Amino acid sequence: MYLIREVFQAKPGRAKDLVKMFKAAAPHFAKMGDMNNMRVMTDVVSTYWTVIVESETDNIAGFFSNMRSATMSDELKDIMKGYMDCVEGGRREMFLIE
Repeated sequence: MYLIREVFQAKPGRAKDLVKMFKAAAPHFAKMGDMNNMRVMTDVVSTYWTVIVESETDNIAGFFSNMRSATMSDELKDIMKGYMDCVEGGRREMFLIE
């Protein structure tokens, strides 16, 4: 099992918009499979305006395949509209759960 952590640095004051988008998108990602136990978190004592989306998968290839196909979904495009206006940068972390 792998833990995938997407760490986003939001633009000042835009973290709440990212959280809203990811929470709305979560059911769509869950339906696709290969993204389990998705949760959205915000910083408490970290760099300001940090938003983290975590999920688990048994199948890394399936995870990336689903991420690519998700970007083609009209429904997810509508949910994530304005995403780039909210983000300054970020990174992806992947961990093997022992």
